[in-house]
Parts: sequence; C-alpha cells; structure tokens
Amino acid sequence: MALPPLLIYETVREYKQHYERHYQRGAIVTADGIRVYFKPQKFGHAFYQNSQRRKGPKDEFSEERAQRMDWIKATLEHPEAELYMGWNKDQKCYDETRRVSVVFAEFVVVIELGLNKRNELKGNFVTCYVADKSISRIKSSPIWDKDKCLKNLKK
Repeated sequence: MALPPLLIYETVREYKQHYERHYQRGAIVTADGIRVYFKPQKFGHAFYQNSQRRKGPKDEFSEERAQRMDWIKATLEHPEAELYMGWNKDQKCYDETRRVSVVFAEFVVVIELGLNKRNELKGNFVTCYVADKSISRIKSSPIWDKDKCLKNLKK
C-alpha cells in the first residue's frame, strides 16, 4: 500500500471538516476486523500540540499532524501493520486494551479497545503522531495480541 499524500488545506476548519466527514461519519475497520470510532473531541487531542514542545495544554494547531490525517485510515486498514501494546502512563505499565499501529516509518496510530454489545472488539481512536523521538521505544513494546485483549476484556 502506497503512502497517502499529505492533506493541504488553508484553514483549521477545513481539516476539521475532513476529520468529521471521513472519520467521525466514516466506517473505518482495521485489517483484523475491528470497527474504530472517532469522537469529535479527539480532533483537538490528535491535531494540536503544546506550543513550547513540552508537556502541558495543547494550544497550537499542528499542520504536520493534520497533513497526515489520511495516514490514520491507511495505517488502521493495512494488513501488515506492526501492532504493539500501548503504554498506560498513569499505571506505568503496558495495557493490552491499547493498540499502537505502525506502517509508515515513524507515524503511529493509537486506539483504545473495548467490547461492543455483541461482545466483539471495538476501537476508539486516541491519537496519531510522528514518533520520531519514541519510535524505538514503541517498537520494543510487547506485540499486541487480539486474543489476549479479548480475554482480558471479557473477565
């Protein structure tokens, strides 16, 4: 699968409309059959950053992130995506219900998993970013396992 082109819009509003049209109202399903949902508030989390480039409130729109918006779908749907367990920073441990997908170099997509009414996995988009400083740490994380995740959620 080829790398999707960068999105180039003039305004934040246009990027937000693209997110609403293609993600909030779209039907994104991972290569292994998990439907992923996109909430409106995740736009700010995914496409804004701290203007001082450190921890703190995300107060600045990130064109770098927004231009890669179409990489989210391509990453989630890619049959050969590398899948890693996500890190729970509050509990300081890996979390089987968080999945980090990597396809395009250092670009990562994070989803949180739960069960739908039919007791099947469903995903909620958390964020995406270019992990230039943390990709080696991400790639040394445990491999995400669908069966273990399901088992953990059904306890």
